[in-house]
Amino acid sequence: MKNMRLDKFLSECGICSRSESKIFIKKGMITVNGKKAAKGEEKIDPDNDEIMFKGQKIIYAEFEYYMLNKPAGVVSATEDKNDKTVIDLVPKPHAKDIFPVGRLDKDTEGLLIITNDGETAHRLLSPKKHVDKTYFVRTTGGEIGTEEVEKLENGVDIGEEKLTLPAELEILKNGEISESLLTIREGKFHQVKRMFKAVGREVIYLKRISMGKLKLDESLGKGGCRRLTEDEINMITGER
Repeated sequence: MKNMRLDKFLSECGICSRSESKIFIKKGMITVNGKKAAKGEEKIDPDNDEIMFKGQKIIYAEFEYYMLNKPAGVVSATEDKNDKTVIDLVPKPHAKDIFPVGRLDKDTEGLLIITNDGETAHRLLSPKKHVDKTYFVRTTGGEIGTEEVEKLENGVDIGEEKLTLPAELEILKNGEISESLLTIREGKFHQVKRMFKAVGREVIYLKRISMGKLKLDESLGKGGCRRLTEDEINMITGER
């Protein structure tokens, strides 16, 4: 990687804005290779220089990848005037240009990938790639019978030009309130809710538990967020 200005490096790593970097540098909070930084304009080598903020090393990465266990009540957006966003739940510092890969409805919980890797996001969301997405679904309206299962798995009419693509349904609990795992390979607006509505059921709880090979880390509480491991990053970027 080419050398870059220190203030730009700090800004891209999400430490502070370029203007704020002047304050931090003046207070001696930024060091370069063990020496206090003198000014934001100085050039640094992100690959070889050791940049520290308040005694902690700053790791520069071209792309950042996070797993969020999205809670209900938070919107899948980078900013919102009225509601807390998923970006608000990502631990700082983080890259300033991160965004959610796709969206989960405000009342939907579970796995959401957050990154600044546009190519990977496009691949995961592209209708042509048919990336599997599995949801835990709780419904009302009675038992889900063989006829409903066949419709959901073979494709149902949700008001689009075509039926939904074939899906997989595993029933975990069947009754007035039923629980199941539904795997779909597309991502139409409110798709899971609309699919169950098409067979006379109402979704009362929805949680995404996997996307492609990546599974939600159940040790993350609601609203919990962490960086992906190298193995997990390879799961979502391995098909470049």
